[in-house]
Amino acid sequence: MEESRRESLLFYKYLCHKIGTQVDVRTRRLSFIICDIHNNPLKRNAFKYFPEISSGSRAEGLNLSGSDVDIMLIDNRFEVYESENEAVQGREVNLIMDTEDTPHCFSKLRVLTNYNRIEDNNGRFKRFLHFEGPTSLLSSEMYKEHNLNRIRQVAPRFDTIHGPCISDYNERYDFAHCLKCAKWISQAQPWIHRTRATWPNAKNIEKIIKCGVLFVPIGSKGSSIENLQWRISFSVAEKILIFSFNHTQLLCYALLKIFLKDIIDSHEDLKGILCSYFLKTLMFWISEEYDLSIWTPCNIIPCFKLCLRRLLYCIKYSTLLHSFIPDNNLFYLRFNEQNKATLLNLLKDAIQPRYQMFLVIQNFE
Repeated sequence: MEESRRESLLFYKYLCHKIGTQVDVRTRRLSFIICDIHNNPLKRNAFKYFPEISSGSRAEGLNLSGSDVDIMLIDNRFEVYESENEAVQGREVNLIMDTEDTPHCFSKLRVLTNYNRIEDNNGRFKRFLHFEGPTSLLSSEMYKEHNLNRIRQVAPRFDTIHGPCISDYNERYDFAHCLKCAKWISQAQPWIHRTRATWPNAKNIEKIIKCGVLFVPIGSKGSSIENLQWRISFSVAEKILIFSFNHTQLLCYALLKIFLKDIIDSHEDLKGILCSYFLKTLMFWISEEYDLSIWTPCNIIPCFKLCLRRLLYCIKYSTLLHSFIPDNNLFYLRFNEQNKATLLNLLKDAIQPRYQMFLVIQNFE
């Protein structure tokens, strides 16, 4: 037992040297917070009135090889409400959630404000709308196309739509235009009160609820109304949760990302089958279920192997529930028999006692 603790402590120190100490992580995070406050050149030119929130690995304090820069721009010309009763008339365009006939974690957005009364140069706002009788819906596809054209005018290198984002040709920078709902939505209410061990604490839960949710312009793939759907995003909540990790939790999260990039994605038939968001979701579930006291430097190897075992279990049973809306199974129809078997074999090997954690170092070169 003592030998195992000593090995873990050595590995923890090694990871601090390669990935970063707690001070390194705080410094990186602070630099992104300062950028959010003072804006970037693209925002000053094209979207100067849009509040900015940095996200992704770099903003989380992890400076891993190949990580891109993710920026969320909050379009404050719009305000989303869950029902008409909550809507407040103001300068914003009021949008009402419509989740009828949409998958979990997605919604259509119905325009409550009479668009004829909206101050709009050259009728551009009307171009975002899709009309169904008397109902007008905000099209996520047309909204995204409009923002792409605006960005191109000031930064031509941003010429690609990548999921809900607009990316540069190297896909190193992603900008996601988001709409905000200031209130915590009913679909995610059970998250507030569900049984937990010790994490997250009540203070962070309260902070998350006050942040509300975001809507990003992308629909459910394959849906007949994909172009009208918006994905409900908990990016701000997720950032708060990542910031609340202790350093051992954060290093385990970083190791999962490295394992994905250097081990799983190195297999041609597995590349892209998993993503960082799945690993983040996995970490949230494990952190809720186990006491915070297990996440210590002298226990980091058992903690990481616990994460790998849980990932193996989730893949085996094709089940990874969304952290905030568990009705959404992120692994539904994700795997076929062949790639599932390959993934399970990789994870089984990694869990074996003979597996050397120090071998997972390509990302540190």
